[in-house]
Amino acid sequence: MTSSRRKADHSDPSTLSDKDRAAAIDCLYEVALDPTRYEALLDHWESAIGPLRARVNLSAPHILDDPQIAAHFRRASEFLDRAAVDDKSTGLEMILAPFDRVAALLFDASQRVRAANAAAREVMSLPENAHLLDLPIHEGDIDTVRATLSMLFDNRKKDTAILRVRSRRADHLIVLRLQRCVAADGTMLVLVASNEVTLPSGYSEILRQAFDLTVAEAEILHHLVDCRSVNEIAAERGRSVDTIRAQIKSVLSKTETHSQLELVRLALSVMDMTVMTVAAAPGPRVVSGGDGLLAERDFKSLVTADGRRLDYLVIGSETGRPVLYLPLDFGFVRWPATAEATAAQRDLRVIVPVRAGYGMSDMVAKTADYDATLVADTMLVLRAEGVRRCPILCISGDAYYAVALARAHPAAFSGIIACAGMLPLTLREQFERMDKWHRFILASAKYTPHLLPFMVKAGFLLARRIGKRGFVHAVFGNSVADITTFEDKEVYEALVTGSETALSDRHFAHEAFSRQLVSGQLEDWSVAVNALRDQLPVIFMNGAQDPQVPLATFEDFRRDYGWIEFHLFEDAGQLLFFRHWRSVLDRLTPLLGD
Repeated sequence: MTSSRRKADHSDPSTLSDKDRAAAIDCLYEVALDPTRYEALLDHWESAIGPLRARVNLSAPHILDDPQIAAHFRRASEFLDRAAVDDKSTGLEMILAPFDRVAALLFDASQRVRAANAAAREVMSLPENAHLLDLPIHEGDIDTVRATLSMLFDNRKKDTAILRVRSRRADHLIVLRLQRCVAADGTMLVLVASNEVTLPSGYSEILRQAFDLTVAEAEILHHLVDCRSVNEIAAERGRSVDTIRAQIKSVLSKTETHSQLELVRLALSVMDMTVMTVAAAPGPRVVSGGDGLLAERDFKSLVTADGRRLDYLVIGSETGRPVLYLPLDFGFVRWPATAEATAAQRDLRVIVPVRAGYGMSDMVAKTADYDATLVADTMLVLRAEGVRRCPILCISGDAYYAVALARAHPAAFSGIIACAGMLPLTLREQFERMDKWHRFILASAKYTPHLLPFMVKAGFLLARRIGKRGFVHAVFGNSVADITTFEDKEVYEALVTGSETALSDRHFAHEAFSRQLVSGQLEDWSVAVNALRDQLPVIFMNGAQDPQVPLATFEDFRRDYGWIEFHLFEDAGQLLFFRHWRSVLDRLTPLLGD
């Protein structure tokens, strides 16, 4: 490069020096080849780009409009596409990847083990070319596992099952979670993840004290937990079957349970046994599915005027009072199990559109206006559900879409509640205050939108590589409230399960995510917000530990929009709704339509 070119680079406030340019390109290709290097790119990029943001006007903020840099980003993006293909081509290893501390195996239809992770081979001492019979499962329970595997291969209406079986070792149980999946080559498989549980010393005494049982009743319950049949218990205790049945009936009464299955589940909860939850794997990668608390919900499908498939969910009551829920660009389409149950109890029909490019909803054409399509698709879903008027509940940046909907269809909405809501960002400081991960993505969208697709694609691939838990801990690591919220068992299940629409082993919504950020929400849409004044209630419920809307920015919003009803929660962050959903639903109730 000539000295005149260097001089031009240094004098241009919107471009990088030669040194920073070279270092950024090096980081770029490192991430393209290994997405786990993403944070190194983030740190370097911020140190180089941050000063440039301070030199440009926010009303015309684009920097690095450099064809050479853009070409490098396009080339690096092609490397990322290959990385995504490579991830899929490893197939079986990718399916097993999240289970680094839990024994996990893949069975084919002949009940042979197609693949097993290191934990399974170590714990179960599996031989090469292992079969179901090689698992350390009590011979009396093998048929149950065999039948369940066959059911999952044959019955396409059910894709998961949880079994509790006996180990070959005395006083050991094995809890199996089975889930049908598809390998990269299209082969149908069943993933089996296993936790072996040792009954604690003095367990009968623990049960006796917990439920005020007699010694005999506690021992019988212990035997039921240990998978013994009534006949086996009677033979071992030298009692008649009728006597054992009578004692079981007494235990059911004392524990207020209605079946032996419910009784055993209650007894297992006493010893705080959880199946494949966060506690099962304290490291950065864990099981990426739910643990059985959430009720199964079928996606409903529509066909749009342009022929696209459009999916949506209904949670809570299928026939209750409607609420439109906008789940953020992370695709948080599910609520904690207790929140969904409470919504049903309160007769709330929570309608959750799966926006274009997420889940099975088809992506819009590259020439289409993503924002206008999202608004139109949402209204199509509401019409399909027969909704005439309802409130909108949204998270964070989806306040932008809530305002757009209320502006375009004022008669259709009775109010807006934005949890961790974000209003128009009109000051450079509002970007600079964010935690680094949020600033990295949002500032990239604002200042270098032409480079954003690579940034987002790399971020999605990183999340796939390190697991959702590791990714959340990285992105929200400076918000104690958000990490604490995420680690709650029900919240973890809701977020990991719900976000399958955005990121799974076979799909990631990076293009749709990028399209949303570069559409209109990072522009100044304050005129649209203020147009709602005196038209409908607008309520913002924010957390003091929000990494995207920190306190200073929240105070900017409260000053600039004095007519909005603001609430601040000291113990919450961007995941406020999942921590304080009861307060949100209480405030939502007065906004419900007829």
